[in-house]
Amino acid sequence: MIDHNRMTEVFSAYDIALTEEQMAKLCRYAALLVEWNEKMNLTAITDPEGVLVKHFLDSILPFSFVQLPQGASLIDVGTGAGFPAIPLLIWRPDLKVTLLDSLKKRLTFLEEVLKECELTATVIHSRAEDGGRNPALREKFDLATARAVANLRELSEYCLPYVRSGGMFYALKGMAYQEEIADAEKAIHLLGGRLQEAKPYELPDGSGQRALVCIKKISQTSTKYPRNAAKMAKSPLV
Repeated sequence: MIDHNRMTEVFSAYDIALTEEQMAKLCRYAALLVEWNEKMNLTAITDPEGVLVKHFLDSILPFSFVQLPQGASLIDVGTGAGFPAIPLLIWRPDLKVTLLDSLKKRLTFLEEVLKECELTATVIHSRAEDGGRNPALREKFDLATARAVANLRELSEYCLPYVRSGGMFYALKGMAYQEEIADAEKAIHLLGGRLQEAKPYELPDGSGQRALVCIKKISQTSTKYPRNAAKMAKSPLV
């Protein structure tokens, strides 16, 4: 579906090298995404260039700016169609990835992707706030990621409970990331986190600036959190 030469061109422009095997896995993933998208709503982006840039590059590029520890455990909260975790796993197969989503149909798709692309990851069917209160998952991960799930204030409440002290939460955000950071400052502090930095970047499609927001977990999250979505909406952490 995606031309290997074009994929090499796009990634090499950012000094990211992919092997032929990695490109083959990304191409298989893209084909499955388009095929399954005809049966269920996974993404509005299905053209080859859009999948390559807005899904694959945007899932891998921001993590080329940070040091992800070898063999780190990572949970992708509200993973949806698998972004950023599956492209990231293809690029960094040493990571121990958990994919968490509330919709069983999406997880069925992800299980097929893992099988077809010969990838190993744990798949969990749960709402983000329920998983964050589960002792088997709470503060058990070195890293948590989330992309296009909610604004940073609520996203921090969903994701920081999964991260162990000393770990990192990485949020992939769009052009309004600076405003979101300002709105989320109190929440990040209350949840045991500390904003480390935001790493801005741009994709080659001219869609504007994006950023990887890097939040370090410096202390345990209070057992009051995460709350459910209704309580978050009624009483935001501001």
